[in-house]
Amino acid sequence: MDNNNRVDNVKSRGQQRLAGRYGDREAMWIMRAIFEDVMGWTSTDLVMKSDYELNDYTARKIDDMVSRVAAGEPVQYVTGKAPFYGLTFNVTPDVLIPRPETAQLVDMIVSDMGGREDLVVLDCGTGSGCIAIALARNLPFASVTAIDKSPASIEIAKKNAAELKVKVAFELADMLAMPDSDNDKYDIIVSNPPYIAEHEKAAMDDNVLLHEPAMALFVPDDDPLRFYRAVAGYASHALKPGGRLYFEINPLYVDDMRRLLSSFDNVSITRDAQGNMRFASATKSR
Repeated sequence: MDNNNRVDNVKSRGQQRLAGRYGDREAMWIMRAIFEDVMGWTSTDLVMKSDYELNDYTARKIDDMVSRVAAGEPVQYVTGKAPFYGLTFNVTPDVLIPRPETAQLVDMIVSDMGGREDLVVLDCGTGSGCIAIALARNLPFASVTAIDKSPASIEIAKKNAAELKVKVAFELADMLAMPDSDNDKYDIIVSNPPYIAEHEKAAMDDNVLLHEPAMALFVPDDDPLRFYRAVAGYASHALKPGGRLYFEINPLYVDDMRRLLSSFDNVSITRDAQGNMRFASATKSR
């Protein structure tokens, strides 16, 4: 075997290739994620086994994964895994990679509603199922349903729920065509729908634009709140009196969001960890 296959050499080689694009700190995190995927190692293992010799196949596999990430492919798609809310989710280019901001949305809901049992919850536009599964795990005895218009997303979400041993009912449905027949059904309706306006593409990184599903990201410049309008309209009758509506939102449209939710009570806009107006919540009148 070649000394180039020593763990510390493979790791430092990868970090050097990645640092120019992602910076030193993120390059270190990416290499830990790759080693965890390939070897099943924790960050402690990576330190303790730094002089371990990898076989040629494993070293080449790690180098190939580094090449894909260095070319701009998100490491989560390269490994097929993404952490979210203390859980590990399967992800493919058919679904968005779960973001820390979305974990903050789950935190809000658990903080507001976690003291109640047997809540009935709907997640609109579930993608990987991350919100629905995290809520099912953290709200006591909740009944959680999640919808998405993408059959591929539904299959990935079902796989995640099965592997994480969480019960969620996943249904193929379009947020823009919600039924009129569900009245006073849900305690919580939550959605992180597409909300990036087309004109914002110019400022976005290629690793998002070229790899993540556009259908889950973008809305027309002339109708940026189309999904919020549909879900809020549905929530106005599908929520139980006193039920709560939660959205992840685009900070550009905060005032429009307030107007959209004007028929609800207790409308609140909350900042994310970066200080951006990122979440909206409201209560159906009793």
